[in-house]
Amino acid sequence: MELLPHIQGPDDLKRLSREDLPRLAAEIRKVIIETVAKTGGHLAPSLGVVELTLALHYVFEAPKDRIIWDVGHQAYAHKLVTGRYDRFHTLRQHGGISGFPKRSESPYDVLDTGHSSTSISAALGMTTALDLSGQEGRVVAVIGDGSMTAGLAFEALNNAGHLRKDLVVILNDNEMSISPNVGALSSFLSRKLTGRLATRFKREMESFLKKSGVGEQIWSVLKRSEDSLKSLLTPGMLFEALQFEYVGPLPGHHLDTLIDTLDNVRNLEGPVLVHVLTKKGKGYPPAEKEPDRFHGIGPFDPATGEPRRPERPAPPTYTQIFSQTLLRLAMDDPRIVAITAAMPAGTGLSAFADALPHRFFDVGIAEQHAVTFAAGLAMEGLRPVVAVYSTFLQRAYDQVVHDVCLTGQPVVFALDRGGLVGDDGPTHHGAFDLSFLRAVPNLVIMAPKDENELQHMLYTALNHPGPVAVRYPRGAGVGVSLDWRLEALPVGRGEVLREGNDVAIVAIGSGVAPALEAAEALAAEGIEATVVNARFAKPIDADLVTEAARRTGRVVTVEENALAGGFGTAVLECLADRGLTGVRVRRLGLPDRFVEQGAQATLRRELGIDAEGIRAAAEALAAEGRRTGAAARLRPVRSG
Repeated sequence: MELLPHIQGPDDLKRLSREDLPRLAAEIRKVIIETVAKTGGHLAPSLGVVELTLALHYVFEAPKDRIIWDVGHQAYAHKLVTGRYDRFHTLRQHGGISGFPKRSESPYDVLDTGHSSTSISAALGMTTALDLSGQEGRVVAVIGDGSMTAGLAFEALNNAGHLRKDLVVILNDNEMSISPNVGALSSFLSRKLTGRLATRFKREMESFLKKSGVGEQIWSVLKRSEDSLKSLLTPGMLFEALQFEYVGPLPGHHLDTLIDTLDNVRNLEGPVLVHVLTKKGKGYPPAEKEPDRFHGIGPFDPATGEPRRPERPAPPTYTQIFSQTLLRLAMDDPRIVAITAAMPAGTGLSAFADALPHRFFDVGIAEQHAVTFAAGLAMEGLRPVVAVYSTFLQRAYDQVVHDVCLTGQPVVFALDRGGLVGDDGPTHHGAFDLSFLRAVPNLVIMAPKDENELQHMLYTALNHPGPVAVRYPRGAGVGVSLDWRLEALPVGRGEVLREGNDVAIVAIGSGVAPALEAAEALAAEGIEATVVNARFAKPIDADLVTEAARRTGRVVTVEENALAGGFGTAVLECLADRGLTGVRVRRLGLPDRFVEQGAQATLRRELGIDAEGIRAAAEALAAEGRRTGAAARLRPVRSG
């Protein structure tokens, strides 16, 4: 009989014997592999923490005890043992369960996550709140070795050590290389040194010696002896310096060791860090062999691990075009350097790293540092390109403003995943970059209508004397041919792709192709639309926008960004600044809410920014203008 279908929560898990847990772990891995093979998702991270997940829920009393998964892409096993087995097949699907922890989805998800390195700060806040309110419960933060590189994690560790709250941090380390003998001996020592008798003995001995005349010196010697033994075998002294009790490293796939140690740790006072060694992709050979490729993967054949190929070959992705264009330009210009924050494959910089390793910099999960590091490079004459997902640049906004744009440093921000990203959902949609960047002086912001224009924009950015952000979407291009000769685009100049007198559709980036498609459909209905490829969100082509507005009297703006403060707002500001009245404007974009997960095409259709949505909006605006007869009666606003 299978065990997993009968696990509706941690209480069911606790009823199992320890001997049953390895069988349950195998069932969990099987379900995760089969599901992610169909839906795509974060496979390797979740496979690596199955035993750790079971041990945590076996020992702690969730949800009274809060378990936080940093980033959250490793939480699939957690979802399966907390009542979501029956819905797990909907993972990352539109209307299904999220690929990340989500408080609205389950009481066992205590923090909405999706960005890294937030867990310890949130856990410390929760622990402090429980203490102040007199509530029972422990808080456990599970954070990976990659996420631990971020400054936010160390800020939280430093504060936690100062406050001395009863916080447990699990360092899920799937990269550190420690020999089996050292790991086994160290886990044995950690279990012994954290046992109840050992802990009570240490506490009582410390109290006794400190009360005696020379006891303080004796205790100091004894403590140094213990620390010396632990530092000889473990990397724990860093955490001990931050006032954490260090435990580990532990073998992360040995359930008895994990359960025994966590059972001891649960009774320790003060902040504790438990160092657990795991293997990414554990239990699935293709993922164990290539954990980076299986970190986040689309649908694949579980028998071979190979991606499922589409029936028709798709055009190259925007990321691929960025990758090959940047490398081509860098071969001719030794000033060009590339920077990523732990995303070389995702941002397309792996080829650059292979070809020009001395000019490639992976700074780890440290977007703030990446931006200021780039500013320093630029100040000394280099041309740094910071390749980052749009959603992750939010983490470095102050550095963009203060360190790059304030002094006009020629840093290029290659913003991948601008707009809707699909199945990863609201934490990963690049929904806000046009809005939060447009307010910053000295910064040029552009977005290509297709993959060919992306080439020219990257060339333009690298030849511009100040900071530039080039924003492009996730996924395949539109399938146009690529120019070999690259040319710099005139900064702040858009282009008219189609002319008409009934309505103007002013679009940017991924909104341009569906705008042209909408214009074709409108023409079949007798409505002639001007289609403008704005190219630049800042500086906007005010002359072109004004001319289109004067001619038609009706403007539809299209963007895959939040409407608040976005490109459509820039058009409204332009018309107001030029003193135009009587122009009817309809803005299409992302609403003032967080958009859930779903396929990009599905979300664009629901939000009315696909070709049909643009056509309907333009048709309604044109019909409204015909009813009022107000087209083209425009005049400047008089001053005074």
